Amino acid sequence: MRDDDTNDARAEAEEATGDAATATARRVAAARAAQGLWARTPLRRRLKVIRRLRRMIGRRAPELADSVRTYGGRQPGETLMAEVLPLAEACRFLEREAGDLLAPRKLGGEGRPAWLSGTSAVVKPEPLGVVLILAPSNYPLMLPGIQILQALAAGNAVVVKPAPQCAAPLYKLAAMLDHAGLPEGLLHVLGETVAEAEAAMDAGVDKVLLTGSAETGRAVQRRLAETLTPSTMELSGSDAVVVLPRADLDLVARSVAYGLRLNGGATCIAPRRVFVPREAAAALERKLLYEIAAIPAVPVPLPVRRQLHDLVRRAEADGARLAHGAFDPAEGGLKPVVVADAAPWMSLLQADVFAPVVSLVPVADTQAAVEQANECPYGLGATVFGPEKAARDVAEALRVGGVTINDIIVPTADPRLPFGGRGRSGFGVTRGAEGLLELTHPKVISTRKGRFRPHLRPPSEADAKLAAGWLRLVHGGLGGLFRGRRP
Repeated sequence: MRDDDTNDARAEAEEATGDAATATARRVAAARAAQGLWARTPLRRRLKVIRRLRRMIGRRAPELADSVRTYGGRQPGETLMAEVLPLAEACRFLEREAGDLLAPRKLGGEGRPAWLSGTSAVVKPEPLGVVLILAPSNYPLMLPGIQILQALAAGNAVVVKPAPQCAAPLYKLAAMLDHAGLPEGLLHVLGETVAEAEAAMDAGVDKVLLTGSAETGRAVQRRLAETLTPSTMELSGSDAVVVLPRADLDLVARSVAYGLRLNGGATCIAPRRVFVPREAAAALERKLLYEIAAIPAVPVPLPVRRQLHDLVRRAEADGARLAHGAFDPAEGGLKPVVVADAAPWMSLLQADVFAPVVSLVPVADTQAAVEQANECPYGLGATVFGPEKAARDVAEALRVGGVTINDIIVPTADPRLPFGGRGRSGFGVTRGAEGLLELTHPKVISTRKGRFRPHLRPPSEADAKLAAGWLRLVHGGLGGLFRGRRP
């Protein structure tokens, strides 16, 4: 190719990128124009749209599931259970709970400071404006779908950027919302490129919800810092499983195998690190290998296979043992990988790997298990197996966003529960009451009645003495009744 041809091609690419950025900015502007009227629409009317959508999801569930690109050899039934059913339940949650959660909260005299006599206040959750959702590839319908519904219910407009090859279910959902009566301009599905996400952020949105890797989260945060745009970051995980003495090892093995099988291991809260009493480690390993024997190989992207291969080899060099899943990173399919005799400081246990892999870590006791589980920089979720009281104590000590006791992954689909992580797993939450309120801003309106406004005149020495006496009387305790007495 001649230099002139190269320059022409570069110019055409830049022009195309510029056109895409302009088109994205227009869509953000259209969303903002539509949002004002939507915010003033009574909540009961907004929720009618959600209710109609739920009815359509119920009637057209297989069609909606068929629009989802299969991930890791996922079967249609798994898509219905993992993506469509939670979406319908999220609609029902909003229908039942959004009215109370988004209602203005009136504050009267109870608990009011006495010196504010005559004042009352209202705290009103108001919509943010335009919310940008950056969607993932592993659950391309359920995760962004619930965020879309909560943002719309709260009175926002939404611009959503699908992951590559994952736009189809979001287009389908948008069409269903249109049919359910969602006013035009409130929901825009962008293209799948990074450039369109960047253009949307540059166009000026009011909040960004990202579901992705920690690396992507850092890049998005850097861009948002220029405009001080707030965000919710649902990032990577490397979830721990703590096995207590007297835990049902058969249940543990079946649960961990399920986590390796679900969605081809590409689930952010899949089990990655299993801390098991040293005396039970061999038995759990045997049971787990039995449970995963029939799990077929799943397609895993080449960069992830290479990452995993390197991490496993380094773990072996540090004393771990590959118990199952020897593989060539050049091959497309990957069976579950089990690394035994692992240690928490190994790089494999400090990384986020989106593949069916789990490490077994023998520990001396429960305290050691908790301490070693908390050494990981990721804090999304965790699971504890064992007697309930002891398991609850362990759950309290784990530095993660959510803990499941005697089950794995599935209970987190409860639409009432907030979902979010700590550390490198992000901040803020989606879903549940807390996730809905994160898509609002609390406006406070205070009103004062009567003529009592002593603060409007300059304070005198007598006022200072009165204030000091009031503080001693009300807040100083018994010792405050006697001057000069130390607390």
